Amino acid sequence: MFSFFERLVDPFPDSQPQPPRRLWPFVWHYARPVWPLLLLYAVATVLVSVTEVSLFAFLGQIVDWLSAADRATFLQEEAGRLALIAAVVLVGLPVLTFLASLISFQAIFANFPMRFRWSVHTWLLDQSLGFFQDEFAGRIATKLMQTALAVRETVMKSIGVMLYVAVYFTGIVVMVSAADWRLVIPFVAWLGVYVTMLRVFVPRLMRVASAQADARALMTGRIVDSYANIGTVKLFAHTQREATHARASMREFLVTVYGQGRLINLFFTGLYTLNSVLLFSVGAIGIALWTQEAVSVGAVALGIGLVLRLNGMSQWIMWEVSELFENIGTIRDGMASFTQPVLLADRPNAAELRVAQGEIRFEDVRFSYALAAPNRAAGPVVDGVTLTIRPGEKIGLVGRSGAGKSTLLNLLLRFHDVEGGRITIDGQDVSGVTQSSLRRQIGVVTQDTSLLHRTIRENILYGRPDASEADLARAIDRAEARGFIEALADRSGAQGLDAEVGERGVKLSGGQRQRIAIARVMLKDAPILLLDEATSALDSEVEAAIQENLYRLMEGKTVIAVAHRLSTIAALDRLVVLDRGRIVEEGSHAELLERQGLYSRLWHRQVGGFIDAEGEGEGERSAAE
Repeated sequence: MFSFFERLVDPFPDSQPQPPRRLWPFVWHYARPVWPLLLLYAVATVLVSVTEVSLFAFLGQIVDWLSAADRATFLQEEAGRLALIAAVVLVGLPVLTFLASLISFQAIFANFPMRFRWSVHTWLLDQSLGFFQDEFAGRIATKLMQTALAVRETVMKSIGVMLYVAVYFTGIVVMVSAADWRLVIPFVAWLGVYVTMLRVFVPRLMRVASAQADARALMTGRIVDSYANIGTVKLFAHTQREATHARASMREFLVTVYGQGRLINLFFTGLYTLNSVLLFSVGAIGIALWTQEAVSVGAVALGIGLVLRLNGMSQWIMWEVSELFENIGTIRDGMASFTQPVLLADRPNAAELRVAQGEIRFEDVRFSYALAAPNRAAGPVVDGVTLTIRPGEKIGLVGRSGAGKSTLLNLLLRFHDVEGGRITIDGQDVSGVTQSSLRRQIGVVTQDTSLLHRTIRENILYGRPDASEADLARAIDRAEARGFIEALADRSGAQGLDAEVGERGVKLSGGQRQRIAIARVMLKDAPILLLDEATSALDSEVEAAIQENLYRLMEGKTVIAVAHRLSTIAALDRLVVLDRGRIVEEGSHAELLERQGLYSRLWHRQVGGFIDAEGEGEGERSAAE
C-alpha cells in the first residue's frame, strides 16, 4: 500500500519550461503536475475537519442525555446513537486520517520537493558560466534545498490551514447558533479581531522571513566558500579572518531571527489574551442563558468545548501561518535565482554539429563582457578577429595577459555568444548547433584543472563514459599518470583508480590533476583540441615526458594552443599574435622572430619561459588568463 502511493508522483520528470516570475504562478508551475493528489488531500482534510467538528455536537448531546436520562435504561435507549459515535471515533476518523496521511507523507512529502529539486537542478545546469561566476555555489545549492521544501510546505499548509479553518469555523457557527444565536456573538467578534491581527502581523512576518532566507543563504555561502578554499585560507594564515567574515553574516542572520521572534512574541501574547476573552465571554453568556432556561447544559458544554478547541487551533494556525509566510519569503528569495532565463539556450530546431574535416573560421568576431558579465571591465575584448584554421592545422595563440586568447577559446566553445561576426566549424555556425554536440567535438585542457569529487576512474571516464578498460589504461599511460595513480589511497581505503580525489581534486598536486585532465581528453579523442596552458602545472621532467604524447594526441586534429611559455608552442604550424583583442602578427616561430615585432619582443623578454606583464591589455580580465 505504501509503495503504491509512493509511486504516484514521478520525482524525476522530463525537463520543464522556464518558471513564471510571479509568486503564485511560480508555485502552481511546480504544483500543477500533482493537482489530482492535492485535490484528494483537500477532500480528505475537509472530511476529517467535518468529522472532528461533529464530535463536539455529540458532546453536547451526550451531556443532555446524561442529565435527563434514567441510568437504568440509558444504554438500551441510546444504544444506536452511541454505537454510531463509537464507529466514527474508532473507525471513521482514523481511516480518514490514514488516507490523508498516505497522500501527504507517502505520495507528496518526499516526491514533491524532489521533483522541484530535479527540475530546477536540470534548469540550472543549462545556465551560462557567468551565472555561476556571479554567485556562491553553496548559496545556489542552499537556495535549491530551501526553496524545494518551502514550495511543498506552502502548498500543503495553504490547503490544510485554509480548509481546516473554513470548515471548523463554519461548523462552530452552525452548531452554536442552533442552540442560541447570542452564543455566536463572541465567536464572530473573536474572528474579526483575529483576522485583524493576521493582517497586521503576517505581512511583517513575511518581510522578515524573506530577509531571513537571503541572510541564511549568504551565511551558508560564506561558510562553504571558506571550506572550499581551505588551502588558501591556511596558506595565508587567515582562519581568524574567515571566522570574522562568517560572523558578520551570522550577525545579519541573527538580526532577522530576533526581529521574527519579537513579532511572534507580540502575536502570541495578543492571541492568548484574545482567546482568554473568548472563553470568558462564551462561559458568561452561556451561564446567563442557562439561568434563563434559554439553552441546555449540553449547549453550554458545547460552546465551552468549542472555545477550548478554538484556543488550541488558533495557536496552531498562528504557527502555521507564520511558517507559511516564512516559506513564501524563502520562495521569493529563491525565485530571484531560479526564474532567470537561460542566456545561452540552443536555437529552436538546432542541428547536431558534424565535423568531417575540422576547419575553424573566425569571421570579424567582436565581443565584450558588457552583457555576458557586467561586473567585468568594459570595452571590447575581441575586436574584429578574422582567422581561418585549416583542417588538421596546429596554431598557437600568443599575447600578453588580457589580449583575448582564452576568450577566443570560450567563444568557440560558445560559453558566450559573439556580439558581431560569427564562428564556424566546417561551415556550420556554432551558434546554430546544439551546445552539447559542439562540445562533444572539442577536447579541452586548461591551466586551472578542477576535478569532480569522485574516483580517479570516474574523472577520466568523464571524457568518454562508454570507454573500455583497455582504452582507459591506454589514456592513463599516454598521460604518464599510471605511476602516481597506483600509489593513491583515500580515507575509506580505496586505492588506485577507485580512490576519490577530494573536492575539486584537492588531494592531488597541480601536476597530477593536469595529467588526469590530459588523460581524460586523450580518452575523449575529439577532432578539435584546445590547449589553454595545458602543461603549465607540470615540472620540466614530466612535461618533457608528456610532450611527445601531446604531439601524438594532436595528430589528425585541428589544434589551438595557448601558452605563456612560448617554447611549448614554438614548434606549431603557425603562431597568431594577439594584442588588445586584435591579430597583429601571424607566421611560424622563425618568421615572427625575423620580423622583429611584438612576438620577437615577447620572446626576448622571457625570463624562465614566461611572458612579462608589461603593457597588459585592458580589454580582457578573464580568470582563465
